[in-house]
Amino acid sequence: MSLPAAITVQRIPVGPADQPEQAQAWLNCRLSGPHDQPNAPLLLFLHGFPEAAFVWDGLLAHFGQHYRCVAPNLRGYEGSYAPADVAAYRPKLIQEDLAGLIRALGGRAHAVIAHDWGGALAWGLAATAPQLMDRLIALNATHPAPFLKALREDPAQQAASGYINLLREPGVEAQLAADDFARMWGFFEQFGGAAWLTPALRDRYRQAWSAAPQGLPGQALAASPLSGPVNYYRASPLHPPTSATDPVNSLVLPDALLHVNVPTRVIWGEADTALPPSLLDGLDAWVPDLQITRLPGLTHWLLHEDPDTVTRALEHALQP
Repeated sequence: MSLPAAITVQRIPVGPADQPEQAQAWLNCRLSGPHDQPNAPLLLFLHGFPEAAFVWDGLLAHFGQHYRCVAPNLRGYEGSYAPADVAAYRPKLIQEDLAGLIRALGGRAHAVIAHDWGGALAWGLAATAPQLMDRLIALNATHPAPFLKALREDPAQQAASGYINLLREPGVEAQLAADDFARMWGFFEQFGGAAWLTPALRDRYRQAWSAAPQGLPGQALAASPLSGPVNYYRASPLHPPTSATDPVNSLVLPDALLHVNVPTRVIWGEADTALPPSLLDGLDAWVPDLQITRLPGLTHWLLHEDPDTVTRALEHALQP
């Protein structure tokens, strides 16, 4: 599939600078804008599950007129480093990938713009490494503190997040890939109907979900193109409890992972049934510089449902 004229693809090493490039993990990135001008402000776009970096192409083309833009495929996704070990998908390690990417592109992002799992990672990166960004913009991506509380106490959230426990099961990759990815399409259709999911877009998702895993020489690769994406759920401590003794019931998240001291703008499709807007209640307790833009009628897949409205909301969020 050809790329929009303004977008290029580049594999960018994200490991420590003192490590040889050939031994470093990498992210397969989509770029737009004046990357030959290192002083141009940088926008970092982070996708979620079960998507890939290509979902940002429209915004890369739009904002590339004035910003250096980069949208990586996260670790384990299409063309990016995809190790086999579930432990390699712990949030801290993925955030180190993102920090390495920002350093490789100049050391600071004007904004990190993130959705779903990308947003979950961005909340943690903003809390632990605020020096890497001027602001955070989260699109239907919940802060971990209210999400953990809801997973423990809210039966409606437990039911809405039941798919997480499915994705943690051994061997689920084969179930997800069966019958032309029938269960994968369900993630879109269940949470909004997915009238936006055109035949051409379905083909692009099939390409992302079928891309052969890649890794470093001598290291075990993810067993399936879908292993990396589902390993995020297996490695995360946040999921609906499966028993009274489930460790999530006693989990304590460190304050250092919760308090975000960068200007934060949240854009939320209020018809999201996977992550309802009630997860925004009390968010200012952890995020003092907070503005919330609510988009009635849009679901978790707001970027696809109304890209013009989302673009305008992002333009506003990027203003000083």
